[in-house]
Amino acid sequence: MRQPSSPGVPYREPYRPQVHYTPARNWMNDPNGLVWHDGEYHLFYQYNPEGDEWGNMSWGHAVSPDLLHWEELGTAIPATEDEQVFSGSIVVDEQDTAGFGKAAAVAVYTAWYPKTGLQAQALAYSTDRGRTWARYAGNPVLDIGSKEFRDPKVFWYDEGGYWIMVVALAEDRKVALYGSGDLKSWTPLSEFGPAGATGGVWEMPDLFELPVDGGGSKWVMVVSLNPGGPAGGSGVQYFVGDFDGVTFVPDDTSTTWADHGRDFYAAVSWNGAPGGRRYWIGWMGNWDDAASIRTHPWRGAMSLPRELSLAADGGRLRLAQRPIAALGGLRTGQAVRLGERKVSGPSILPGQAHDGAFEIVAEFEPGTAERFGLQVGGAIMIGYDVPAGELFVERGPREAAAGRHGGAAPVEAGRVRFTAYLDTSSVELFGDGGRTAVTDLVFPEPAGRGLGLFTEGGTALLCSLVVQPLGSVWEALR
Repeated sequence: MRQPSSPGVPYREPYRPQVHYTPARNWMNDPNGLVWHDGEYHLFYQYNPEGDEWGNMSWGHAVSPDLLHWEELGTAIPATEDEQVFSGSIVVDEQDTAGFGKAAAVAVYTAWYPKTGLQAQALAYSTDRGRTWARYAGNPVLDIGSKEFRDPKVFWYDEGGYWIMVVALAEDRKVALYGSGDLKSWTPLSEFGPAGATGGVWEMPDLFELPVDGGGSKWVMVVSLNPGGPAGGSGVQYFVGDFDGVTFVPDDTSTTWADHGRDFYAAVSWNGAPGGRRYWIGWMGNWDDAASIRTHPWRGAMSLPRELSLAADGGRLRLAQRPIAALGGLRTGQAVRLGERKVSGPSILPGQAHDGAFEIVAEFEPGTAERFGLQVGGAIMIGYDVPAGELFVERGPREAAAGRHGGAAPVEAGRVRFTAYLDTSSVELFGDGGRTAVTDLVFPEPAGRGLGLFTEGGTALLCSLVVQPLGSVWEALR
């Protein structure tokens, strides 16, 4: 998909997301350094300050009070001739264990050395709320002589009183765990994997404890995979289990996907979010398609931030993802509300604008239909596949990697319920209490964004539908 070259009105360019984070210009991929620090959510990310293709890997930086309205602060840790700055994480060193200052923000990132191809873990630190960064003179702090050793996620382990690092041994399909008292000297603790999906390299690990709906808690190990994802190309899998400060032991090693769409990758969580909440965000992209998607003057978008918990599903625990509650504050204008009616074939929704972002809440009874749901323009479908028992997004033939991407969701008490967030170039679909998510980039023609209902193979009953416009998070920047 190639977009017109004219940049247009800032933050109103064709296909510019209106409720998702994008940089003003240039290439962006993996989220990095997610941390709550001094009253702000920080979002760092893989960034090319020189252009709209992957390269010159540096950390871009934005801050937000609510995970939706972002202020872009530019390049935080720039690439140099000798070192590119790959993915990593940030901790707030409240006890000054590293000696950079009490409550200094410390970035632990993968340094890639172009001359040798080696990857090692390095530090940078900030004492001014993340506005300026200095590299540690003793870098790298962890070097095993590997070209596939990357993406450290670091957190403070309260029970042991030390730092934990999870870092990918990419081609081995393993996650290595290390411990440290000062962020500078690291001791091997254990390894996890191979397990689950192993069709591609392992990247972007994360490890965190989550409450279980109904009581108690468990630990979750997250691993991104490329290729071999559920819809081809990139994907994010996770394992639920126990962690004793040294070893992560999964309850089972079957493959469980965090998102069944094609465009949710490198998801990691925020350290230190208020109230002990666990939020995460992913890059809305797929390495198989990234080169063919040409937006201008930016390239790359983040998913909506999602709050995580663990919910029972039969005899297993699964991640439940719910878009953050702050999205409710973006609701604006007149919603389209429909009550009970039969749906047979396609029909256009009345009074629906074609521009901007929308929150869609729908409830159906399947009836005799094989598929049913909503249609965007003539080529994009968001709905339920009865024979497969799946929620799905289907992209039309002009889309990159066109086709249907879906995840299992049961019919409960005879009904199917789902919530979707439709932005100018993406769909995020949630169902089954947040246990099922499907995220896809979509690029409908600007004149073809009208919404309608559809059924295939029979008739369905629409029980209720609310299509709620969402205001732009960029309003102040236009």
